[in-house]
Amino acid sequence: MTTNALRSLWAEPRATDAPERVSRDWVLVAALMATALLEGVLRDDLAWRPFATIVAVGLAPVLLWRRSHPLICVVVAFGAAMALGLASLLGEATSLGLDTMIYVLVFVYALVRWGSGREIVIGLAVVAVAAGIGMVPDHIGPTEIFGGFAILAAAAAGGAAFRYRADSRRRELDQIRGQERVGLARELHDIVAHHVSAIAVQAQAGRAMAGRRPEAALEVLAAIEGEASRTLTEMRAMVRVLRDAPAGYAPQPGVADLTSLARSAPAPVVDVELPEDLDELPPQIDAAVYRLAQEALTNALRHARDASRVEIRVVDGAGTLRLRVTDDGRIDPARPVNHGFGLLGMTERVQLLGGTLRAGPAPEGGWTVDAELPTKVRR
Repeated sequence: MTTNALRSLWAEPRATDAPERVSRDWVLVAALMATALLEGVLRDDLAWRPFATIVAVGLAPVLLWRRSHPLICVVVAFGAAMALGLASLLGEATSLGLDTMIYVLVFVYALVRWGSGREIVIGLAVVAVAAGIGMVPDHIGPTEIFGGFAILAAAAAGGAAFRYRADSRRRELDQIRGQERVGLARELHDIVAHHVSAIAVQAQAGRAMAGRRPEAALEVLAAIEGEASRTLTEMRAMVRVLRDAPAGYAPQPGVADLTSLARSAPAPVVDVELPEDLDELPPQIDAAVYRLAQEALTNALRHARDASRVEIRVVDGAGTLRLRVTDDGRIDPARPVNHGFGLLGMTERVQLLGGTLRAGPAPEGGWTVDAELPTKVRR
């Protein structure tokens, strides 16, 4: 298990959300350089004060590249710290570093936050070696050694925590986008299936009347042209949404638009019965009822044989809204009962809103779609 974890860490790519260098980075560097310079001037107990001050001031600008080149920054910063430790050890002097150089912890954080897996492994090894060498000249005890490594581990843990949070947020956003794409695909299916089915029915009627009543066939062709234009308009609006471009189209149709939907159906007769007061419906429920009725009507146009009537009933109950769509046609043996993209999309739509859907042959003949939706959407 440990081997797999190390292998997974080694193969970890760099973080993809590294921001560009901003003005506060320059402010941070300027503040650190000024602080290091001030400490170097004011401290009298510092061995090799000019050398230590130059190192502390010179390393601060390296912070500007901590996101884009985290490993190089760690090697430079802790390599300098290692050199200070070796110089102090060989010169038998106390530690040469300034207190301001505590900012090297930022490099440890940046390494884990922005680096790749192999950069993290190599960089942390460099940090551990440099920290060990830097502690030797001070002749500190086990408690101080443990505390020093604990501070380094805390900086690394902070980088790991922020990296994990960013990854979790990105995965959450990807999941939301995926759900949105599924919803848009469902909407596109409903739009295209309904209009194309209406065009197909009108074309069949026009072909049947072309020989006997040419003028009626021309009227059917005009109706087909209008239906095709509406299809293109709605599809273009959907494509604008998919492209994230501004789309100035009308709001989603709802229950009140079912009457217009019924009038646009070429055949058979569509009878709509709606409750008197539906002003308080949540927008999700309002749009879902329309799309469910549209898909059910589309299925009736495509599959119901010799249907003369389709009934759409919306009943407002206590905390629920029920949609029932029935036709009086004969059942087409090729009509899917429990599968197909239309029924699958309807089922997914209803389940996402916490409702139930039943679709299938009615005992008295024909086909029935029965959906029940809560009027309060789950959060």
